Parts: sequence; C-alpha cells; structure tokens
Amino acid sequence: MSGYLRRLATTGAAYTAASILSKLIAVALLPLYTRHLTTPDYGAAEVLFAAVVTASIVVRLGLIEAVLRFYYREDEDPKRIVGATFSGLFWFSTVGALVALPFAEPLAQALLDPHTPAALASGTELTRIAIGGLWVATLFEYLLTLYRLDERARAYFVVTITNVVATIALTVILVVGVGDGARGLLLGSYLVGALFVLGMIAEQRRRLTLRVDPPLLRRLLRFGLPTMPAEVSLYLLNFADRLIITRTLGLGEAGLYSLAVKFAQAVNVLVRGFQLAWPPLAYSIRDDDEARRTYATVITLFLAGCTWMVVGLWLLARYLLRFFAAPEFFDAYEVVGLIAAAVTLYALYMVMVVVLGRTGRTEFNLPAALAALVSNVALNLILVPPLGIVGAGLALVASYLVVVALMHWFTERLFPVPYEWGRLARVLFAAAGLVGLGELVMPTAGLAGFAGRLLLALLYPAVLLASGFFTAEERGWLARLRHPRELAATFTAVRSRPPAVEGEPGEIYEVERMDEDSPF
Repeated sequence: MSGYLRRLATTGAAYTAASILSKLIAVALLPLYTRHLTTPDYGAAEVLFAAVVTASIVVRLGLIEAVLRFYYREDEDPKRIVGATFSGLFWFSTVGALVALPFAEPLAQALLDPHTPAALASGTELTRIAIGGLWVATLFEYLLTLYRLDERARAYFVVTITNVVATIALTVILVVGVGDGARGLLLGSYLVGALFVLGMIAEQRRRLTLRVDPPLLRRLLRFGLPTMPAEVSLYLLNFADRLIITRTLGLGEAGLYSLAVKFAQAVNVLVRGFQLAWPPLAYSIRDDDEARRTYATVITLFLAGCTWMVVGLWLLARYLLRFFAAPEFFDAYEVVGLIAAAVTLYALYMVMVVVLGRTGRTEFNLPAALAALVSNVALNLILVPPLGIVGAGLALVASYLVVVALMHWFTERLFPVPYEWGRLARVLFAAAGLVGLGELVMPTAGLAGFAGRLLLALLYPAVLLASGFFTAEERGWLARLRHPRELAATFTAVRSRPPAVEGEPGEIYEVERMDEDSPF
C-alpha cells in the first residue's frame, strides 16, 4: 500500500508542481489585470474560456480517456494507439472549429447576451477567437497527455510552465499595454497555445499521423464515446451557472463569480495533479482486492488534503480578495469557499469514474452526470435571482453531491470499494467545526482577524490527529517528516524501483488542461 501511495504522491507532485507555479504567477498578476479590466470584460472572457472547454470535450469524443485506458493494455500496440487517437482528434477538432465559425454571431448572442449593436460586434469577434481556441485547447490537452503516458514529468513541467509564462507575457502586453480587454485575454492564451501545439507536434512527429485507422478508431470510440456525454454534462455544471448568472444578473456578476472560481482553484491545483496521476496508477493495479484497498485509502487521504485547502480558502477568502483584486471585485469572496468545496466533490467523482473505467461499464457515467446537470440548472434558476452568486455556489455543491451519490450507488454494484466512512466523517466534522468557529468568532477585517483565521486553518491537521484519523502507519510517515534524510532515502528508493508488475515499465520520477481555463 505504501508503495502505491508514494508512487501516486510522487507523480502527482510532479504534475501539481507545474500547476502550483502557474497559478501562483497568475494570482500574483491579478491586481494588475483586475485594475485594467472591468467586471463585464472579465466575465465575457471567462464565459468564452468555459465554452471552449465544453466544446473541446465534445469534439474529443472520449479519445483522451480511451488512450489512457488502451495504452497500457498488453494486447495493444502503444504506437498504434497514439497514432489513431491523434489523427482522430486532429480531424474532429479541425472540422468542429470550421463548422462553428459561421455561427459566431448567434453564438455570441447566446453566450454573452449583448444588448447593443456595438456589444454584439465585439462579442462576435471574441467568439471567433474562442472558436480558434477550440482547436488549440483540444490538441494541447492531448499532446500533454502523451507526456503523462510516457511519465515524462520533467517535460510536462517545462512545457506547462513555459506556456504559462509566455501567455502571461503576451497578455500583459495586450491587456495592459494595448488596452485590449477581454480580447487581449483570449488572444494571449490561444496564440501562445497554438505555437506550443505546433512545437509539441514537431517533437512527437515520429509517433503521430494524420492517417485515420478506422477499425482501431472504432474500438477506441466504443470505449471513449460513452464517457463524453457524461463528461460534458458534468462540465456544464461549471458553465451553465455562468450563463444563468449572465442572463439574470449580467456579465459583471459573472466576472465576480469567475474570479471566485480562480481562487477556489487552489484546491483545483491539487485535484489536477491527482487527476493526471491517478488513472495510470489505478489501472496498473492488476489484483482486484488490492485495487479496492488502495482506492479506499487513496480516497480518504486525498479528500483529507483537499478539505484542508477548503478550510483555508473559506476562512481567508476576504483577505485574499482585498490583497489580490481591485475593490470592485471584492464581493467575489462570498462564494470562494462553496466553489472550493464543490471542486473537492468533483475530485471524488473522478475517482469513481476510474472505478467504472476498470469495469468497462462507462455508460453509467451519463445518467449520473445528467442528473447532476438537471439539478444544477434547476437550483440555479431558483437560487440565483434571490441570492446572487452565492446561490450559484450552493447549486454547484448540491449538484456535485447528486453525482457523487449516484456514482457511489453504481460503483458499489459493479466494483465495491471498502470506503473508510469513519475516517471520512472525521474529516467532515473537523472542517465544519473550524469553519464554523472562524465565521462565528473571528473578525472579518484587520490583522487580528487574519491571524486568528489563519491559525484555525493551520490547526486542521492537529484536529485530525486528535480525533484518531491517522492510522499507525500514517503516523509513522508523519514522524519521518522530522528526519529529511530518511524521507529522501525513501523517495530515492521509490524513484529507482523495479517494475511493480510484469509488463509495467519501471519509472524514474522527476519534477517536470489549458483544459480547465486560462491562466488568468
């Protein structure tokens, strides 16, 4: 068990390092961007970034999920799998962008709700840029997936960080220097992304092809296609709320909500690293009983870590907004904690998707995701008019609870996992107690309030320890944290370990989703 956990932690840390650094850079620049963008400008850009991700999920048709599953199968040729998935994605994304381009104006009307001819013309131009971004985002995500398949963590880190730095540099020129507003955000992201896509294609050219392999592509789509409606339905939870806010409250409130999402991505950094590292590890465990035990422990420890970040964000949201954003964006603090909690529930859903992937019964993703989407839209329509963006945050949490509950019901009938309910309850009670104490007792402004809230957040591990959350083995790991040399020797052994199972490559882990949204 400890070997799997170290392996997951090491690969996850490699992928997370890039996300952490990129988000730190982006947050550091928020004071600059929020003072050169109006809330409607920011809202328009974020609605289109979310629209691109949604459309990208559709045109991918589940092929990224398929390559992750089939690449490791002993009866498949990895090179042929890569060639077939790349050619499919290239043509699907190219055709999708070309089909959407003539509909830029009606799409702008649907997404941005312009009220004047000038606003419609501006929105149409932004939508055309976003349609080009569809091609960029789809291929960028796929080419990064190849680094994950090869476990080239260093290359993943270098490409991701270099892309972020270059994107931010161009965007600063366009937004601050030229005054391009939302147009500058979109152009900065997708122009740089296009250059990186071309560079990665050149690097991987020996294994890529534009020649379609129909028999293999059909087999890959049979696995991946059922995951697409579920994935797009689930991502629409993060898109439908912005559309309803735009239609009900205006682009300005959509901008506030989008900024709250940015801060909640502190949790998403951890989730993203886990999402990238988890499927290869989970699918590589051949023994079902061992897989069940591993899944249960990983879920418990991962949710405990995410919940710590939720507690910190919830308690410190006011201070983060005061420090990092212009005053007109301050009200975004109201929903940061709720969105962070929703991101954690999304992480739990991703674990369950892998469980279904192990059984091959991916068709069960769709009814769960559709139920969550329906509940999300209904709750947004009910809660947003009276509660504003807080209503959208409550709707997001509730809809993720729906999808998690349904996925648990499905997976327990196909591949039951012995979840550690007692330990999970301790996590929930510790988080709720600390957040409740902070909101009831601690000041909401001033140094005393900041210090008190920060102290409460830092007490979270101690509260878990006092509650008996950690096992004896885990307490031993914590004790070894006091001895860096011993810990370093442990990770050195993990990095150079031999293959864990026959047919599994040995790994040397070194620190090395443009999918979710822009770096801004």
